[in-house]
Amino acid sequence: MAQPVIKYNRRNGVNVEGATHKQVVDYIRSGGDSLTLTVISVPEQVAEKLEPSDDSSGPSYIDYSERRSLPISIPECRYLDHYGDKHVVFDVYMAGRHLCSRRYREFDTLHNNLKREFPDFNFPKLPGKKLFTLSEQQLDQRRRGLEQYLEKVCAVRVIGESETMQEFLAAGDLDEEEGTSEVELKVLLPDKNLCIVTICRSDNTDTVYKAVVNKLHFEEVADYFYLFESMEYGFERKLLPQELPHNIYIQNYSTATATCILLKKWLFTIPKEMTLIANATALKFLFWQAVDDVNKGFIKTGDKLYDLKALKEAENALEYLKTVRHLEGYSEIVFPHCACDSRRDGHVVAIIGLEAFKLQACKEDGTPESQVIEFNWKEVKSYEVDEEGMSFNFEYNRQGKKPRVVKIFTQYFYYMNDCFDRISEELSWKT
Repeated sequence: MAQPVIKYNRRNGVNVEGATHKQVVDYIRSGGDSLTLTVISVPEQVAEKLEPSDDSSGPSYIDYSERRSLPISIPECRYLDHYGDKHVVFDVYMAGRHLCSRRYREFDTLHNNLKREFPDFNFPKLPGKKLFTLSEQQLDQRRRGLEQYLEKVCAVRVIGESETMQEFLAAGDLDEEEGTSEVELKVLLPDKNLCIVTICRSDNTDTVYKAVVNKLHFEEVADYFYLFESMEYGFERKLLPQELPHNIYIQNYSTATATCILLKKWLFTIPKEMTLIANATALKFLFWQAVDDVNKGFIKTGDKLYDLKALKEAENALEYLKTVRHLEGYSEIVFPHCACDSRRDGHVVAIIGLEAFKLQACKEDGTPESQVIEFNWKEVKSYEVDEEGMSFNFEYNRQGKKPRVVKIFTQYFYYMNDCFDRISEELSWKT
């Protein structure tokens, strides 16, 4: 039988035999707006083997080999009295964050749903059902058994990241009537301290950010910061105003850190930034964010590295910022590499700053190449999000040439659009 091939961008073919589910999805996402599937003709008896079976006896076409260790636990169980229906719920936590509270029958439903979705996986057994009320000792045994079940099942990446498991670990069902109930949300500050705010589960990003601003007492500079989500490979995306941070907070259960919600600077204009340092909190946050950007390599330190290290050790925020503002990469946002319709081979890295919008050429694995195309903001005539094509598109016009549209196939197209909106707003401050 021929090897399975994914073809994308009308040119490239990638052999995905033996690839993990995540790798295949990444290939598809990076392929732009065109996906060509090669249909392979096989004998009838082979085709029957490819059909999913109702039991676990058939061959596996799902990769269960990719595993990870997650700090998931059920530290306690408790009784709830819901309109006269008294029952036990088990509180599920991930790295100290409360994800959900579930009844035993919900675990049983999860187990059956997962077995249907992954019929050839050898699932561990759930603690047995009991006909009578359990003693405290029996409840604790059930708690430990359910905890071990989740540990083993969530350790298999393809199962732990499945929609069935994600929905189970998110607040819902039992918690639906509590959408307005108060919960605690942890926000990581630039100085690595945590800001803990009390919010409602259903509060959107704007509402949560107001709670953070009130807690930190920095209303006068609130327009120049916002909430972000920590993503893979150190990238951080700005949350949309109508997103629900608490849902993101609990659904991002594979993150072992205390929180995936961050407070960061939301400003490109350096002269405006310099006016913020009169506020002690803003100065502290700007300083530690700059330190973090230097540590991550986003800012090119050149021959200033040792000077910056000394200023950091002394926590001389003013001099540190004065030095770092003149370095390449300061106050710019660098997006993860992705496909672009202007590149026949390879990917691009989009870099957004107040001076220009740049596309750095790179290989498909992200290795930088020498070519950099720079667009002056005056050349950018329009831009938009293409939800269906999962791309960010912009039109530019250079003197003596016809207007051209460029499509960037990034999963962060909304964030890129937000950046363009912000740049447009900040450029208007000069006029």
